[in-house]
Amino acid sequence: MSANDPFARLPEAAPFTVTSTDVTDGGAWQPEQLGSGLPGGKDVSPQLSWSGAPEGTRSYAVTVYDPDAPTGSGFWHWAVADIPATVTELPPGAGDDTGSGLPEGAFQLPNDARLARYIGAAPPAGHGPHRYFVVVHALDVASIGVPADATPAVLGFTMAGHTLGRAVLVATAETPA
Repeated sequence: MSANDPFARLPEAAPFTVTSTDVTDGGAWQPEQLGSGLPGGKDVSPQLSWSGAPEGTRSYAVTVYDPDAPTGSGFWHWAVADIPATVTELPPGAGDDTGSGLPEGAFQLPNDARLARYIGAAPPAGHGPHRYFVVVHALDVASIGVPADATPAVLGFTMAGHTLGRAVLVATAETPA
């Protein structure tokens, strides 16, 4: 596991709180949150709840990112944009193929597998533990203005100037050799 912090070079943002009934900060993903190619893996997005966002928050985005993937650029597992500021929770499975658990107006961007849905953790066998940064971004705009087919990296670039706060939970996964 590397010490790579995906937020080290981004502008500071006020911290707030994100929790999950599916994983604790620093804990391992449940089998349901693993990729479907792993034993017990079901590609089910985690339940998320957040509170304490900064004043002026007009929308949220949620991302799940693995900086430890052996790609040179990490791996984006999930990205959701335009979650209304009145929403402070996503149910488990919100990131299915249809986004059935997402609030009206929110949409999923294609992840690094080019699927507009959540895909579970699936680190290469024997590669060691991977970290999954589950982040709720509090934004100062009601709509971030990226197209639905944009990449999560474009979403992140666009959010940089609109991020008021960031709530971070880090999950882990490892596939034995």
